[in-house]
Amino acid sequence: MNPAGAPRRRAAVATAAAAAWLAAASAALADSPVPSQASIGDPRAGQTAEIIGNPLLAIVVVALIAVVAVAATLAWVRATGGPSDPTRDG
Repeated sequence: MNPAGAPRRRAAVATAAAAAWLAAASAALADSPVPSQASIGDPRAGQTAEIIGNPLLAIVVVALIAVVAVAATLAWVRATGGPSDPTRDG
């Protein structure tokens, strides 16, 4: 059973939450529009960013994750009896 003031309290809490969210959202600050002197390149200054890391290694790791996922899925299907036939009585 809800007390008579419950909808008003919920509305007050929702209003307070919305006000707190708005106050937190307005506190965000933007970065300076002046190009930085970073050595990795700043697109605002017409420079391009250098490739960081090893892209070939990243591709190999993603492919390895895909192979492991397929193997694990096939192993699970075999271990649980294969795909079920919905027309077969169980």
